[in-house]
Amino acid sequence: MFRTMVESDLDFVLTCLTEPSVNTTTPERFVAYLESGSYRPAWTWLALDGETPVGLAVWWGFPDGERPLALDCLWAAPSVTDPVPVWAGLIRQVPPPVEYHIFTQPGRRDDPQITTRLAAAAEAGLTTVTERFRYEWTSAQPLPKRSTRLTFEPASDGAFADAFEQISAGSLDVATRAGVARIGARAQALEEVEDYKSMRGPRDWWRLAYDGSGALVGAALPSANDGGPVVGFVGVVPSRRGHHYADDLLAEITWIIAEAAAGAVTVRADTDSTNTPMVAAFERLGYRRFALRVVAS
Repeated sequence: MFRTMVESDLDFVLTCLTEPSVNTTTPERFVAYLESGSYRPAWTWLALDGETPVGLAVWWGFPDGERPLALDCLWAAPSVTDPVPVWAGLIRQVPPPVEYHIFTQPGRRDDPQITTRLAAAAEAGLTTVTERFRYEWTSAQPLPKRSTRLTFEPASDGAFADAFEQISAGSLDVATRAGVARIGARAQALEEVEDYKSMRGPRDWWRLAYDGSGALVGAALPSANDGGPVVGFVGVVPSRRGHHYADDLLAEITWIIAEAAAGAVTVRADTDSTNTPMVAAFERLGYRRFALRVVAS
């Protein structure tokens, strides 16, 4: 049987979360995110054998969101000899589109804790696995050279949706391609605008980039999540690709965040391992690869 968490389950859930694992959820994080709305009892699922809880799944979503978006934790009781069916059943309780994010180091990609969880995700229908390199820039590093060939301007939600729709054509980003295949380019662009607006980063940081003739080159979205400042979005329109414009966009994002912080700051970012132009841009601009995110979708 499967059911969502009730108030009397809290101590049990917190005890489960103390066990060392690849899960990102800790007792402290769970309590804090319950308060903020990123975790909710209705998004926390238990698997029961009779009256005994034998499995747990914790889902994350935006504090103002209507549905969970990503799985943060899977736990199984020691008595469960094969957790895959239990975890798959838990994952199936939340309708798609959802993702499962596992944070690790490149050398631990084949850890049984990870491969078993990915097997459960696949059994539940999350069969596409993407590896995303994690990068960070710190204020101990020099700021990248700011663009002299582009100008950056704020714009309306509609203008950003138009830009996202253009950028989605031929995109190397796995999530973007999947979104376009699922609902179409325009609907995907509108959905992205709303998702980025739900992030913690100020909306007035967003910029569209133009060349000297006034033609659109791309979009640059500095932002933030629960962990701090992030590179929200970098994208170049198809006709302008191949000229390292991603460097200009990434530099502008870094400057905006650094100036807003007015002190020590770490900026983090992810990109698909297969998105070689973006991987190269991060490394040219002094971002350090520090971890790996494995995403099942």
